[in-house]
Amino acid sequence: MKNSLYLFALISGLILISCTAQKTNITKQENPTSSSNDTIKIVNKEVEYEVIIIDPGFSSWLNSMAQPRGFYTQSYLENKNQLYINEWNNRFLQPQRFSRDLYEMSIDYDSNIDYGYEVNYLIYNYMIYFQNNYRQRLFGRVPLR
Repeated sequence: MKNSLYLFALISGLILISCTAQKTNITKQENPTSSSNDTIKIVNKEVEYEVIIIDPGFSSWLNSMAQPRGFYTQSYLENKNQLYINEWNNRFLQPQRFSRDLYEMSIDYDSNIDYGYEVNYLIYNYMIYFQNNYRQRLFGRVPLR
């Protein structure tokens, strides 16, 4: 149940992506009530979008296991995110086959919008973390990290 709340917050944040990224502020907030609760928030007030990723261990995984920024091109990240999010949304639409604890909400990701490198980098890495942490395979080979 706790994981479903974190996933709900992640998906809620991803749904709020709505415009092209031009200037992005990233803050990392540690929840003082739990040392295993990570929050990564991407906010762009100029173009009115917000992405919040809340999942235990994601922040430390991102810092220790993910490839560094600049390792992938933005087009690579966009293509992978489109594949992962399409499968995520397909699973969301099939609650009889896939757990609502994992796929609580659909993700609104428009491939015609340029969200910028940072947003795509964090979404991609969350999708890798999600697949490895929850033993899911959304699309193709999943890097083990």
